[in-house]
Amino acid sequence: MADLTPTPDSPGLHISKPSPKAPATGSAVCHCGATATATGDSQVRALVEGYTANHGPAHRNGGGRR
Repeated sequence: MADLTPTPDSPGLHISKPSPKAPATGSAVCHCGATATATGDSQVRALVEGYTANHGPAHRNGGGRR
């Protein structure tokens, strides 16, 4: 299986939760250079919300920080 972890050359968002009882983990890399990681369900949820509001898709839509 390919490594799905985002990098500056391949930006994006990667979330993992191997089982219902395990904490979620997440990492994000934006083409603008911003990076973030999170561990725990609520922290990963905040990471996803922040990434989608301010990076990744937001840049394509003209919003977010540059």
